[in-house]
Amino acid sequence: MSPAVHAACLGLVAIDLAARAARIAWIARGIGARLSFRDAFVLNAWGDAASALTPLRLGGEPARLAGLLAAGVPAPAALAAIGVEVLAAWPVIIATMAPMIWHFAPEWWRTAAPAIAQGARDAWPWLAGIGLVTVATWIVARRYLHPVRQVEEPVRKALAHARALPVGTLLATVPLTLANLVCRTGVLVVLALSLPDAPPLGTLVVGSFALLYAQLVLPTPSGAGVVDFTFLVGGAGDFGARAAGVLVAWRFYTSGIGIVLGLGLGLLRLRTGATRRASPPSAPSR
Repeated sequence: MSPAVHAACLGLVAIDLAARAARIAWIARGIGARLSFRDAFVLNAWGDAASALTPLRLGGEPARLAGLLAAGVPAPAALAAIGVEVLAAWPVIIATMAPMIWHFAPEWWRTAAPAIAQGARDAWPWLAGIGLVTVATWIVARRYLHPVRQVEEPVRKALAHARALPVGTLLATVPLTLANLVCRTGVLVVLALSLPDAPPLGTLVVGSFALLYAQLVLPTPSGAGVVDFTFLVGGAGDFGARAAGVLVAWRFYTSGIGIVLGLGLGLLRLRTGATRRASPPSAPSR
């Protein structure tokens, strides 16, 4: 792949990060809390890393909540901001992708579905192993769901504080959510269309969306195993001998950068906090 392709993918990632940081900062300010763009960027990076590294993405929202609290946002406002962001984003995602999937689904069914079925038949032992790991991960993760459920009531109470959120604030998040959706889905499209024998556009769009958002319900971290198998057997189109390389690049841009940023910013925050605690207090001026 040419440097221009990687530059385009980095640009999409940068726009996505900026749009999501602006969205949560805008919502927090609409609720009445003060949140800078920098702090919003950091808390989203923490959430990206935690989501990618934990089963069922269980660590994502707690990490973002910790970022909001660390930025000085009160707990009720922090919970309300996260809840409003989710409730405002999903209708936009569904309204945008539903007609596109409806339009491109026949093309995907003709090109990708037979390849997935054939791949499942040819690699059934490996697929069975992935299934066992997935089920085991789901069982283990279920043991840790109870503490998460305990925050449901506080979340409902916190959302009551967000009822006074201006409608204009919610409407302003729509283009930011669209930017997030287009950029994340578009990474695979850019990678694929740079190839001389790229899969059909409809198959790419449906496959990219499915591979990304299936990770929300798959129990393994980042849908590891299931997503990779589906990609390699043609879930987003036939990439031929280039499939492994495209998969590695796609994983890097959609998950790897978030992990590196989140862990790096987290370590920087811990180091800064430790330095401040270790610094002796300054002498009072006369």
